[in-house]
Amino acid sequence: MSWAQSVTQCVQSGGMLASVEDLAESNFLVEHADLYTSKTSGFWIGIYRNVNGQLLWQDNSALDFVNWGEGQPLEDQLDDCVELSALSGYWNILPCSSQKGFICKKPKSAKTDKAHGHMNMWILLTLVLFILLGMGFMIYFLSKIKTQNKTEREARRRSTLIEYSHVLTGSDDENYSTNDKEKNEHSMV
Repeated sequence: MSWAQSVTQCVQSGGMLASVEDLAESNFLVEHADLYTSKTSGFWIGIYRNVNGQLLWQDNSALDFVNWGEGQPLEDQLDDCVELSALSGYWNILPCSSQKGFICKKPKSAKTDKAHGHMNMWILLTLVLFILLGMGFMIYFLSKIKTQNKTEREARRRSTLIEYSHVLTGSDDENYSTNDKEKNEHSMV
């Protein structure tokens, strides 16, 4: 396909001709392009020259990495397009009407990102639910312990008050019960 036909095919499939951002990506493309060397010797990539003669990527990414073949690019080749050589990995300028394979690059799918977003939301929601549940149990048990300790303290306080009152009055429980019986007997007579 020509460069223009390749651009059209990529756009129809939701992408653009590939931009190559670094050597690792270039090596990746060459490795995979090598599988198709029996069909074509090179693949169109998304570099083009604008009306001012500047080289740009079709997807507007920065042209920070280049991998030109020897003697490339020439300034007088303003109307030509760029191929990635399947054999060497270098870039060469060719007439845009040349018949080459092409490499499309698609942006991350919004559907995939949305699915990951929903999954992350459910994970976060579950985590918050567990935290709230844990805090609820912790508050319940702390209040139970506090109530139990308060009841025990109250019982000890009452016991201590009774002991002090007995010490102050000089009596004990047996004397009280005997005195109560005597009072009851006297009142019956």
